[in-house]
Amino acid sequence: MKKLFVTRELPEEVIDYMNKYFEVKINMEDRLLIKDEIIEGTKWADAVLCTLADKIDREILTCNPNLKCVSNYAVGYNNIDVKEATELGIAVCNTPDVLTEATADIAWCLLLAVARKIVLSDTYTREGKFKGWKPTLFCGQEISGKTLGVIGAGRIGKAVARRASGFNMKVIYSNRSKTTIDGIIAKQVEFYDLLEQSDFISLNLPYTKETHHLISKNEFKIMKNSAIVINTARGACIDEESLLDALKNGEIAGAGLDVYEHEPEICSGLIALDNVVLLPHIGSATTETRNNMGFMAVDNARDAIYGKMPKAIINPEVMNKYR
Repeated sequence: MKKLFVTRELPEEVIDYMNKYFEVKINMEDRLLIKDEIIEGTKWADAVLCTLADKIDREILTCNPNLKCVSNYAVGYNNIDVKEATELGIAVCNTPDVLTEATADIAWCLLLAVARKIVLSDTYTREGKFKGWKPTLFCGQEISGKTLGVIGAGRIGKAVARRASGFNMKVIYSNRSKTTIDGIIAKQVEFYDLLEQSDFISLNLPYTKETHHLISKNEFKIMKNSAIVINTARGACIDEESLLDALKNGEIAGAGLDVYEHEPEICSGLIALDNVVLLPHIGSATTETRNNMGFMAVDNARDAIYGKMPKAIINPEVMNKYR
């Protein structure tokens, strides 16, 4: 039986599923493995199933000449040296599609929570401060009829945009290439036009060299003072220090974050602000989605090992050597 090394405990149903196809070695401790531990597990395995928090670099990829696949339990894969893996003939796989709807939902949770001061209101109520209705208590921003700007119109960005139709919003979006969003009226615009026109801005794009600090000091100055920024993409797409300054100086009205530039560390200044809602990277955290991510990651690893083209592979050219 082929061997699968898993860097983090996954849902029970996923573990049962992988045991059907592999001899499994899995990190069941509630912590990230250090690099030497990942190397030790990789040397033992035919494939590695890792998470976005695991840095899979050249040293790990070259430690086992028989390694066939690195299967990422995430849609993003910037944690893996894909170029090195490709040169070594190692398949790199991810889990797109299955987490689209859950991540779009969490973007809207953040948008609503920031705009309507939900977290502040909840804390206020739990602390026994609610003494009855009053006209000025926690007045937030109207959402209906406003403009939603979506940066990155891939699967998740399109799903975020489609949800805006229920709020009668105007939707504009920017994307690297020309695309359309089916099912709603939406207009593709230039990036800086989007920043200038939007009441709510949602980041839904991958992390690359080009998107590093895509939103920084200059971009915040272009936004409306009433704008709310939502990030469920990758933390480093936003310059966190510039975000802090923009929030403190009133350049924007608020932010909702599920990801962070130096995750899991969070800029302490952000924690102190009451116009920010902070989540612990739970965009895909539904039972159904996390299970389906696991099933796909296992299937990807199994297929790659046996020479079958995986459903979600980043470097399909490496499979030619197994055919």
